[in-house]
Amino acid sequence: MAGPSFYASCLSSSSNLGTSWLVLKTHNARAVPGKLRWRSSLTIKAEVKFVNAEQAKELVTVDGYTVLDVRDKTQFERAHIKSCYHVPLFVENQDNDPGTIVKRTLHNNFSGLFFGLPFTKPNPDFVQSVKSQFSPETKLLVVCQEGLRSAAAANKLEQAGFSNVACITSGLQTVKPGTFDSVGSKDLQDAGKAGLVTIQGKISTVLGTILVCAYLFITFFPDQAEKIFQLVPAG
Repeated sequence: MAGPSFYASCLSSSSNLGTSWLVLKTHNARAVPGKLRWRSSLTIKAEVKFVNAEQAKELVTVDGYTVLDVRDKTQFERAHIKSCYHVPLFVENQDNDPGTIVKRTLHNNFSGLFFGLPFTKPNPDFVQSVKSQFSPETKLLVVCQEGLRSAAAANKLEQAGFSNVACITSGLQTVKPGTFDSVGSKDLQDAGKAGLVTIQGKISTVLGTILVCAYLFITFFPDQAEKIFQLVPAG
């Protein structure tokens, strides 16, 4: 009587866009009088592709990938890729329990004020919303501003059965103007900039320009500069 045997094989393929695995396992051939029973399982593990901006454009224009933007509403409205789909990974947190109110107040006085970031919470319907619009075989390019949310979203979709998912490494902030047709008041790479930091940046630019002009004036017109200094009343 033949004893139980085990056989397993693993195939893999790689490319410059990522790696995919095909795992084939056949378990325990059991010898039964008059019958031979095999139990087999086929497992497909698709890994998320991480690409740069130029490769992402090729995925969309050549390979037929659909762009899925997972940023919050405010960043999406500032700038987004034309004809993309929007399903935010985080949504604005409008809960009014005491703990949330305290956290929202602290957030709005710091991150919200200086960086223009909304107070958010995980979108409980994210995966289901994507599933309602796309089949698991759909080729999806998941994007966010810095690359963190898109990586997390892609992982959720991969676990939910989506087998053709890609992300832009470091997000839309690395996309140069003109790479994608975009909609909004800003370039894609600047959609994450808001709040007082943008005003501070503009003030720093103006002050820097004034200082450079003053230095050049003193250097090339020292006599006139000295006359101006003499007009300043002594302290």
